[in-house]
Amino acid sequence: MSNPTAAALIIGNEVLSGRTADANLNHLARRLNDCGITLKECRVVRDDESAIILAVNALRTQYNYVFTTGGIGPTHDDITIPTIAKAFGVAIERNLQVENKLREYVGARLVPATLRMADYPAGARVVWHGEQYAPGCIMENVIIMAGQPRIMQVMLEAALPMLQQGQPTHSRQVDAWVYESQIAEPLEAIQNRFPETDIGSYPYRIDGRPGTALVARGLNQQAVDSAFKAIEDMLADLGAETRAA
Repeated sequence: MSNPTAAALIIGNEVLSGRTADANLNHLARRLNDCGITLKECRVVRDDESAIILAVNALRTQYNYVFTTGGIGPTHDDITIPTIAKAFGVAIERNLQVENKLREYVGARLVPATLRMADYPAGARVVWHGEQYAPGCIMENVIIMAGQPRIMQVMLEAALPMLQQGQPTHSRQVDAWVYESQIAEPLEAIQNRFPETDIGSYPYRIDGRPGTALVARGLNQQAVDSAFKAIEDMLADLGAETRAA
């Protein structure tokens, strides 16, 4: 049985303008890998209603899950929640439990805009996380989270137990002091021998010295181990010096 699939949708003008470097995708990919959910695609769109609707509707029909980050705060450009509601053709509803939590947390600093964070698409499941800020939500197969990395991570951990999970991906890596071109042909032969295992090579330089990281990844631990052994044998045949990954 194959693992559930997912896409990431990063929403925010600040990411596309270069003002803010996205810090969520790597964390999301690692955690989904841990949970046996295969991240297949990532898109980045502006805080633009039509762009968000187009992306959400395309991705939610193609993958088991869509994880969105960004655009769920109290300001005018935080349009993710109402826009996803439009994508599903539903209204926005105020969650009174969330409103009460916000009133309790914010206290005298409360302004009307704060309560926008208690609005959710009708039918969405609120994802409570025990922190003092507003929770995220799940609308059918779309998981809606904040853009701030710390908050996003808390929301993700609260949402993951609510999702179908699969087998975690197994991975093994060896680093060798070789040019990537030196191992290109034998590595392709190994990939052909082990088609169910993803084999990748990633060049780098340390103090001017060229090296390549070689990685075998897959759902079948035995197949990954066999492919990795073939990689080690190939490096030994080349007389390549290896180092701990």
